Amino acid sequence: MIENTINPTCTRRTFLKGTAATIAAPLILRSGMLGAESPSNRISVGIIGTGRQSHVINVPQFLRSNRATVTAVCDVDRWRMEQERDQVNNFYAEANGNGSYDGCKMYDDFRELLARDDIDAVMISSPDHWHVPMGIAALRAGKHASIEKPLSTCIAHGRMLCDVADETGLVTRTDSEFRSLPNFWKAVEIVRNGRIGQLEEVRVSTPGDTEPVGNPEPMDIPEGLNYDLWLGPAPEAPYTELRVHPPNQMRVRPGWLRISDYTNGMITNWGSHLNDIVQWANNSDRSGPVSVSGSGSFSEGLWDTITAFDLVYSYANGVKLYYTMGGTPTVAFRGSEGWIRVGYPNAIEASNPDWLEESPGADELDLSGTMEDKEDFLHAIQTGGKTIKPVEVGHRTVSLCQIGLIAVKVARPLRWNPDIEQFEGDDEANALLQHPVRGNWM
Repeated sequence: MIENTINPTCTRRTFLKGTAATIAAPLILRSGMLGAESPSNRISVGIIGTGRQSHVINVPQFLRSNRATVTAVCDVDRWRMEQERDQVNNFYAEANGNGSYDGCKMYDDFRELLARDDIDAVMISSPDHWHVPMGIAALRAGKHASIEKPLSTCIAHGRMLCDVADETGLVTRTDSEFRSLPNFWKAVEIVRNGRIGQLEEVRVSTPGDTEPVGNPEPMDIPEGLNYDLWLGPAPEAPYTELRVHPPNQMRVRPGWLRISDYTNGMITNWGSHLNDIVQWANNSDRSGPVSVSGSGSFSEGLWDTITAFDLVYSYANGVKLYYTMGGTPTVAFRGSEGWIRVGYPNAIEASNPDWLEESPGADELDLSGTMEDKEDFLHAIQTGGKTIKPVEVGHRTVSLCQIGLIAVKVARPLRWNPDIEQFEGDDEANALLQHPVRGNWM
């Protein structure tokens, strides 16, 4: 039986050290790579959403890539947008060696950025309720799109995004870095190549969440924030700081991450990382489970997302997935011949440590060439290929989480048909597959 904790002394094995260093190493932007001397294959990238995730993680990856140039940023919060513009321009000024660069432009409205013919691709790092409308608009404007996870707030909207992606044929990526982390892809490689025998069960745990917040009084909208556009497709609601994010701060966790009008909460936030690894290892990342049952509880007040859950899923191939909240971020696989367990960021251990040192055989799945997430996106654009996690895959992962959320809400086991994305014989559950939208945003 697999234990519930990861051995902290057994993290990256020898096989991980070199690969991890490769993924983490910056891609140096050579002097003279900008402006008129830019190579023709450099991809012009626009950044939509300039909050914590964008500023700390997403934009720095694009900046250090020799495949791309960040040419525009957009946000409804003027202060945040200015911080991002300065981050980009200062980086390129230093890289050029002349101390000056102002090629990154600002846009208050994402539709203005999408109207630029010279932007090839966008990184969408907005709050969750904006992912699908912005993604659809970007694809219809002819832009390749990398979109933050969780990809959607409901299954019906995620399917709409996937349909538009199929229609346009543009490159898409669901932006989660977990497939690029060596311990996670190595675990998938080991499972898919049969080292643990027939996969029988997977156990996933996510961290807990912060304390609930009641119903604070409405506040004046801060200067520089277009609150109506921030709400966008979400219902009308009075402004309060704990609904959005603290003014003039970049690294504080925003309040919207705990409000069901804008997100599903931790069940999809962490679930979009961890359950994606489950789907990948089970070779079901374009499908999903066939049943779900479980229990959970919710906050009350402004912060009203799910605060606890204990879910059991069944797949058509007999695999069981146990998904719970309240532990360390872990994925543990058990098969007929052994087990392997990984934890974020870099823990990995197995019943047979030799598996961690082995290279795949000639006819086996070999994931050692897995790229960093932004490089995967840019490489696919350059080559006309596909990313390792297009929106169809990201949609299937978040759908798994969302049907679990619905099972908790209706408080009964549900049968799920992943082919038609409907519950079998349950009108009440099917009614929860789509969130209402304010205005004509889809």
